[in-house]
Amino acid sequence: MSRPQPLLSFEVDTSGQDTSLKYDDFDSEVRRSWYHYLPLCLLLLLMVAPYPSLFIVLVNHYLRTLDNPIAFVIHFLVIFTLKFLAFVSLMVCVARDPGPVFFNASDQDPIDQREDMGLAEALMTMGSTDDDCSPDKFCRKCWVPKPERAHHCSICGRCVLKMDHHCPWLGAKCIGHRTYPAFVHFLTCITAFSAYVTIISISAVRWSFNNPLLVLDQATPVHELLLAAAGVIFTLVVGSFLVYHIYLITTNQTTVEALSPFLLLRYIPPLPASMKLSDPPMEEELSYNQRRVVRDAHRFVRMYDVGWRRNWAQVFGWSKPQGWIYLLLIGGTGNGDGRSFPRNPRSQEMLSQLAARLEKGSLK
Repeated sequence: MSRPQPLLSFEVDTSGQDTSLKYDDFDSEVRRSWYHYLPLCLLLLLMVAPYPSLFIVLVNHYLRTLDNPIAFVIHFLVIFTLKFLAFVSLMVCVARDPGPVFFNASDQDPIDQREDMGLAEALMTMGSTDDDCSPDKFCRKCWVPKPERAHHCSICGRCVLKMDHHCPWLGAKCIGHRTYPAFVHFLTCITAFSAYVTIISISAVRWSFNNPLLVLDQATPVHELLLAAAGVIFTLVVGSFLVYHIYLITTNQTTVEALSPFLLLRYIPPLPASMKLSDPPMEEELSYNQRRVVRDAHRFVRMYDVGWRRNWAQVFGWSKPQGWIYLLLIGGTGNGDGRSFPRNPRSQEMLSQLAARLEKGSLK
């Protein structure tokens, strides 16, 4: 069967030009200024600030006062191991791309891979494609293919695979599919470090108050009090973020998905044309009652929840025999390519119920 002739033909002279697709053409990122790195510098300062006081407490209290070298060595090794692991995961979050979105030759339709295909023919075949590069799956801001669970970061000016959130503390970078395990590992190490410092500092403070005459100097209890107060604050603050992300991993959600109930509108079945809504419908097109329906459904519809074991395996799983080393050092590596994810078997049924409730809400 012969190809249909286009109504318009385009003659583009590409001689002497490089027409190949480049990574930067589809995934450009806003250049950062020096002040974007100030929060990261402050974070590094906060991470190393406790060490002078820690050294004073470990030496004066556990080594010189209690004369307990075993406790000194144990505390020293635990503290510096946790902080070393935190620095490793921090470097991964800062240096690694969170999840680039770009064209992949394997994702294209075979007809698109023909060298003799022109611009007009490509335009005529776009309507018959049904892949991640179809027009309704393109980002409307940076015009790159937008795979499942990818989102556009307005601060970075790019799309990120399975974007969780934008973090100014990590060099003004996003946390995405490739860096989320390291981010959770970083939170875990900082929380464990803060809790451990709190325990040994409170223990030293109690001993100093009960034995004031045996304290070597007046400065050591002050260091113990400061470490205990800082440890409690950081344990509560960072630990709360860690608990929240444990909940997100268990339910297979990202921060963006958990805080944006109207993302469900992307997945609902087509609504009747009589409702005069876009496909998919937009938040601003919904009535007050319909928005309440979506918000209520968001508490129960878990699009990607496939059981807590498989949910955790998606984030921290590994396929190599030495994968446990990555898990220990940087939090493991996420399974999959970050473009497609298994869905909850009941998600389609719940989305159909949501669509029916939206249709009913339009009649009120």
